[in-house]
Amino acid sequence: MFSLIFLISSSVSQNPILPKAAILQATKDLSTLQYVAKVSIGQNLDPVNLVIDLNGPFVWFDCGKSISPFSSHKTIKSFSLECSMAKSITTTTTTGYNSKTCTLQAENTITRMSTFGELSEDKVALNFWDGKDSDLSGNIDQFLFSCAPNLLLKGLAFGAKGMLGLGDSRISLPSQISNTFEFFQRKFSLCLSSSKGAILIGGSPPESEISSSMMYTPLIFKKNEGYHLSVNSIKISGKKLSFHEKGILGTKISTIVPYTTMESKIYRTFVEAYVKASNSMNLTLVPPVAPFEVCFSSKGVEKKRVGPNVPIVDLTLQSDMVKWRIYGRNSMVFVSDEVMCLGFLDGGLSTKDSIVIGGHQLEDYYLEINLGNSMFGFSSSLLLGQKKCSDFDLSREL
Repeated sequence: MFSLIFLISSSVSQNPILPKAAILQATKDLSTLQYVAKVSIGQNLDPVNLVIDLNGPFVWFDCGKSISPFSSHKTIKSFSLECSMAKSITTTTTTGYNSKTCTLQAENTITRMSTFGELSEDKVALNFWDGKDSDLSGNIDQFLFSCAPNLLLKGLAFGAKGMLGLGDSRISLPSQISNTFEFFQRKFSLCLSSSKGAILIGGSPPESEISSSMMYTPLIFKKNEGYHLSVNSIKISGKKLSFHEKGILGTKISTIVPYTTMESKIYRTFVEAYVKASNSMNLTLVPPVAPFEVCFSSKGVEKKRVGPNVPIVDLTLQSDMVKWRIYGRNSMVFVSDEVMCLGFLDGGLSTKDSIVIGGHQLEDYYLEINLGNSMFGFSSSLLLGQKKCSDFDLSREL
């Protein structure tokens, strides 16, 4: 159901060059703290800005506003192979021959509003990275997505016309790309920043330096609930926190939540331990600034390569050897020149997940989700190697 045409620069030899990954630029919208990618779609390859949803099952957007009225997109019929692959929820009747069309329940995961949209297909243009540059480009001629009504756009970043789903479904962006290009592995990577970053689909880390720092832990898949990890413990400045509830902390990874949230009891224990550790480092508490509950004066705080010198947070995964280390750059949020706040929030008592790791804590790490072997990979903070995800240039290596 897919076809591909490579447009290769004249400087490339006649020998075929297989790209290592499809690549999209990811830009942070500072007013909403959402991450946005631009996708070219339709016969005229009109650019469409989409909010990145790591756990979204598919791509959806407002077809009426996003692409030209002469777009080549067509709706998919019920009982078709494509509809079966998308696991359509229901059908809706339209006029014309064989009038039942395949519909999907599209959700704006920011506002939690959802409605039905028609499953459609059209041409999508992609850039590819060959390990040196991104001069390779190509099209998927029958890319599946949902045409959703305009009312779903409320709450999205200015100019965004829908959401880019990277979840574990057969019609998410990574799945459709890996199904199209058999030489790609079933995996994708994120490298987000406070300005621009990138999504790489099908490829490996761009540098051996990054590869050597990667750690891996099993992914946990919960149906229709996104990517999860098992966090065995939390440490602050090397000291393990003690929770009343024993066992693994179910942890979700999200690009929609701007800051990491914790279930209330976990959060209270976390905050008490963090403030205690900060006292030992002579940090000065100041009045909180919403939405944060714990803030410090940044005056006189040593600034290191990985951010302000504050207590280090470790999320220990399947063993003490596998831990996600969070430095000041990702634990603190500067709300002014003189005040920095702890970028972790109280998620409430009734939460599906004990912890949701938000966008701020994901930035300047190279993150890999491998759907082939169900593993999650993460690098050390790129700042340790004097790199940043904002250094990512589509025309060269990181």
